[in-house]
Amino acid sequence: MRWLQTLIVLMMSVLALPCQGSEAPFVPDIAFLRVTPESDLSLSQALEAPGWQTLTDQSPNFGYINDPVWLRFPIPADPQLNLLEIGYSHLDHIRFFLLRDGQIVNRMVSGDRLPFSERPIQYRNFLFPFEHGDGADYQIVLEIRSKGAMQVPLRLWNSQAFFENAFREDLAHAVYYGILITVIFFNVFIFFALREPIYLLYVLSTLGYLSIIACLNGIAYQLFWPGSPDIQNQAMLVGIPFTMIATLWFSSTFLELRARSPAIMQAIGWLIAVNAVAAAATFVIDYNTAIRLVVALAIPCCLLLTFLGPQQWLRGNRQAVYYTLAWGALTLGSAITAMNKYGLLPNTVVTVYGIEMGSALQAVLLALALAVRIYRERQDKVLAQSAELRALEARRSVEHRLMEQALHHPLTGLPNRGSFEMALSDLISREPDRRYGIAVIHLENLASVTKTLGHRNTDRILELASRAYHAIMRDVPGILPIEQTERHVYYLASLDQQSFALITDASRTEATPKSVVRCVEQLRRPIDYLGMQVPLDPRIGVAIFPEHGDDANTLVRRAIIAEGSDRARDRGMAYYKPSRDAYSAERLTLVSELRHALENNELALYLQPKQSLADDTIVGMEALIRWPDRQDRIRPDEIVLMAEQTGLIKPLTRWVLEEALSLRTRLLDQGWELDLSVNISPNNLREADFSLYVQRLMQSYHSHQGAVTFEVTETSMMLDPTNALEALNALGGAGIRVSIDDFGSGYSSLSYIKQLPAGEIKIDQSLIRDLATQSEDRVIVQTTIDMCHSLGYDVVAEGVENEEVAEQLRGMGCDMIQGYLLTPPLPFDEFLDWLGGHESGRAHNLG
Repeated sequence: MRWLQTLIVLMMSVLALPCQGSEAPFVPDIAFLRVTPESDLSLSQALEAPGWQTLTDQSPNFGYINDPVWLRFPIPADPQLNLLEIGYSHLDHIRFFLLRDGQIVNRMVSGDRLPFSERPIQYRNFLFPFEHGDGADYQIVLEIRSKGAMQVPLRLWNSQAFFENAFREDLAHAVYYGILITVIFFNVFIFFALREPIYLLYVLSTLGYLSIIACLNGIAYQLFWPGSPDIQNQAMLVGIPFTMIATLWFSSTFLELRARSPAIMQAIGWLIAVNAVAAAATFVIDYNTAIRLVVALAIPCCLLLTFLGPQQWLRGNRQAVYYTLAWGALTLGSAITAMNKYGLLPNTVVTVYGIEMGSALQAVLLALALAVRIYRERQDKVLAQSAELRALEARRSVEHRLMEQALHHPLTGLPNRGSFEMALSDLISREPDRRYGIAVIHLENLASVTKTLGHRNTDRILELASRAYHAIMRDVPGILPIEQTERHVYYLASLDQQSFALITDASRTEATPKSVVRCVEQLRRPIDYLGMQVPLDPRIGVAIFPEHGDDANTLVRRAIIAEGSDRARDRGMAYYKPSRDAYSAERLTLVSELRHALENNELALYLQPKQSLADDTIVGMEALIRWPDRQDRIRPDEIVLMAEQTGLIKPLTRWVLEEALSLRTRLLDQGWELDLSVNISPNNLREADFSLYVQRLMQSYHSHQGAVTFEVTETSMMLDPTNALEALNALGGAGIRVSIDDFGSGYSSLSYIKQLPAGEIKIDQSLIRDLATQSEDRVIVQTTIDMCHSLGYDVVAEGVENEEVAEQLRGMGCDMIQGYLLTPPLPFDEFLDWLGGHESGRAHNLG
């Protein structure tokens, strides 16, 4: 940039010495007359008019006035002076008169409202040649009319000296224009290279100042539109607001005011809008008003731009240093020129060429500022890239930790549900022909542990349990890893606070049932914590791919359903059974159909007899529910289970009781007086109004008093023994007998059974079915019969299917039998026929 500085110094030195040459110009003593715009005086009228005044300044400058001005001054006797220069190129109309002893010897007309070709001498300023020197009295009279600034800097020249001086001045202007054009093209190149708008805005701003200077000096009129005076005047009107808009926009971007000073940015936005409106208004208002308007708007804009630099500098904006120096020089030069146009400052080298000097300094300084900006941006970019690399490394570290946290349980450190499902989905997609077992381990007793020991101790117990379970499950045949890292291999996942999950090769695991049982037994052991043995009561539910589902979500859901089943509660582990899934779509449909069947009396009761082994008589019958239209889709025990799970058990039990009593009434009418047994759900025993309902029902059926027995399973009573005992005692008070059903299939307390108002024990068919072949079962059954008799209970054996088992039970002292040896459960009419046939056969045998 040193060459730019050299050129600017050269140009300023030339501008500062415009009078150097063979001869200096002569500035005459001038008298002036200011008349009204309506007056149209002739030369003689003007000369005779009163009001002529002597001009105190060397150069006439009246500012923005509409009044015509007459000027007159004598020509010195120096014959070398033969050229009049008016050094301002924006005067609308000039009439030149050369008088010799008061007589007109030459007249000329010029002005920027005429084509450039009509000027006496085609030069950017107004030149008028004249001849004198014969000893006569010569003077020049000028009539000036203009809608712009009325300034008339007059100088008398020797023509040769003038053109020598003009050459030097034009050279200085050429240097100035060259500087600005070079800066413009340089920044255009940078804009296309970097695609940053700030360089384009700087180009527009500099181009605006270049156009204003070219118009002010008359160069634009001379070179670009010499035949169009209107364009010359309009270019000045539009150029000023355009330059202000570009400069304001550039300054706000250069100083980053949008982020640093929103209030100032808003003020700049308003100024840009006002200048845009003013530029549009110049096309419809008169020239004098328009030039006053745009120049008036330029002054506050320049003042604001001058204020911005120091203000941002004090606030620590590094860019503001160069900006303050650059726009300070330009603003000062522009303000001086504007004040000169208003007539507030006289015509001098500084006032006339202030904007040129300021814009030249501004171009150099801002060119340096933008170069520094590029360097700083490059340095900042390098630093930013380094910081970005460090941040990226830190972010990756954080992301890795977040991923670890997102895919692992925060307490146990095991893979969480999301990680487990992703691993399972990956296995299914990679080897879809392989069978996988998905096991869910639920800690049933964890809530009780939390209530007893608190959350902190529970968290510690969970950590111990997760490590213990992981070590146990690692040895399960066919176990598959859920996640493998350089440091860990995880076989167990934490689905939630109370559940774990694992994946096995189902075929390999099923081939080693003893190993599975051993692992289940180890899981059920209490956790040793601070000397306490804490039972967590883990239950395991298993679902198999692809039999029970073909995606991870379904398999996990169905394993959870299996874990919540009665079988898992009783034995610690259960496989998913679609028929017992109350949450499947098919099951939901069946629930709706069951409700409909109950409301429309589409269910039925089948009867199965109970026979006394003492005399082979039929002494009782059990009412069993059936769904005739759905026998191929749902088993009888599933009807009850589905009713329990969906809240239909209450209306279903009431329907069964009323229907069973109605059937017994019909049997009584036929002469058959048999005891009636009905199965009761444990849910019924928890109903607050169940005992009252039964009492009222039995009052309606007086003939059945003492002949009705409610069968309650051994396992169901142990779920809620206190409420069950209370409810059964209330039923006993209503004359209802109690039978303990499925005895031997679960775990119950003899001390508890002794408290029940029961008169009958029904041995579960799982102990009766293999009685003829299993000596262990015979020992258990015999012991059970003897024990029950000693406690005063009648004993009924369920599931008797052949005569050999019946005879063995007879020999053991069993009281009654029930099973397919007698008959499967039958509808009422078939049961009635069977009773008749059985009695006939019995009578024949006795005979």
